Amino acid sequence: MNQPSRTLTFTDMFRPPINRAMSSLDRAFFRKDVYLAAACVLDSKLIATYRNELHGDILKLERLPPIRPIPPGIAADKNTKCLLLKPDIQLEDRSSWSPKLLKLVESQQVLLTPFHLQLGYNYWTYLDIISAILPEQDQHEIPVGFSVVGHVAHLNLRDRYLPYKTLIASVLIDKNPTIRTVINKIDDVGEDNEFRTFRYEVLAGPDDMNVEVKEQDCLFNFDYSKVYWNTRLGTEHPRLVSKFKPEEAVCDVMAGVGPFALPAAKKKVWVWANDLNPESHRSLVANANRNKVAPFVRPFCEDGHSFIRSSSSRLLNSKRQITLRPKVSRTARTNENQKPFQQVPGETLKEPNVFSHYILNLPASALTFLPSFIGLYSGRDHLFHPSTGTKLPMIHVYCFSTKSDDNKIEEAKIREEIGRQLGYEFRGIEGADMEIWDVRDVAPQKRMFCASFRLPAEVAFSGEDATDCR
Repeated sequence: MNQPSRTLTFTDMFRPPINRAMSSLDRAFFRKDVYLAAACVLDSKLIATYRNELHGDILKLERLPPIRPIPPGIAADKNTKCLLLKPDIQLEDRSSWSPKLLKLVESQQVLLTPFHLQLGYNYWTYLDIISAILPEQDQHEIPVGFSVVGHVAHLNLRDRYLPYKTLIASVLIDKNPTIRTVINKIDDVGEDNEFRTFRYEVLAGPDDMNVEVKEQDCLFNFDYSKVYWNTRLGTEHPRLVSKFKPEEAVCDVMAGVGPFALPAAKKKVWVWANDLNPESHRSLVANANRNKVAPFVRPFCEDGHSFIRSSSSRLLNSKRQITLRPKVSRTARTNENQKPFQQVPGETLKEPNVFSHYILNLPASALTFLPSFIGLYSGRDHLFHPSTGTKLPMIHVYCFSTKSDDNKIEEAKIREEIGRQLGYEFRGIEGADMEIWDVRDVAPQKRMFCASFRLPAEVAFSGEDATDCR
């Protein structure tokens, strides 16, 4: 056996070779020979039994199966397998053997033999390879976080890692089979335009940004370079959608390609989905059709301020309804032993005339859209409680703020700003009239929140109606 390898620590033995001068990825460089002992199980039928009995002796490493074909030169049946043993078990030193291993060897049930294990580039992970390439001074913040949107990996590299961007991207593609393209963002979202898109550079793979994403049992197809999509909202979307009840009407003012709208429509929620970006609107329409929820989705491409008011007015006059036919199996239609198939009457759903929820997911500026709710139902108080059983709508508005351990300061600021935008003071017990949900961290000192509250009657029925589009 190769004696020098025995002096290495267990961790060192299985680390990749280091080359901190590598400027382009050389996959062939990453090879390593490890010399171990192996226990050949002479009766191939007993391999599982001896694997359990030698549990404490067997080499245990992720991505490295301990059961291997026998090495060349061992006189045994071709089906004979061997078990890789820990590096501290030495062929020449029986004191390193466990009592169980010693007993199996002495009874000739297993045969100890040298084993030459060859590790290559495919064995090591992204982090293993990058750690072997980057300089020592850049090891403490190795880029490991990235968003995956369909087949695209979206990096946001710090300046210090830009010299290694091609290396990083190449390894990412190698180690993530579903990723075909790696991009790096080169400006902030929405820095140059109001559609929340961003400029990027392709680091590896084709410049193909037409992606497919599955979320909440819906398939979304869109051009990631032309629309807004945030994978990190993958838990926020279902959280909010869970608040919507079947046959309610929801107004999604900044709907994007439909991450709230389409899953809600699958619940038989009537959704009026708007986005100012024409490309988002086109994708929304296509995705609604593809997911077979188009009857429940009304797409618009309008300014959000005016849409809040015009959509409420248009919905008051809506007479839209849908008849859902029950699904009938092909067997039921063709079974000759049954009576001739008769179409079962369907369920007719009527769209309500007021929205139960408004979604404003434009965190950089959504709070400034709130004045559009002032006087939204001026002169229409008879439509709501106590005249009817209908409550005023819930508003779900997203925003950014600072971050603290308990968010108390941030919640107070958000609450105050919402009141200022609406010209209304929330006087209820803190938290009782408004829920402020911590969505996610955006930056070291920046957090995204969602404030949910019922539109106050004093705001909805106010006579201040200067922006009324009705």
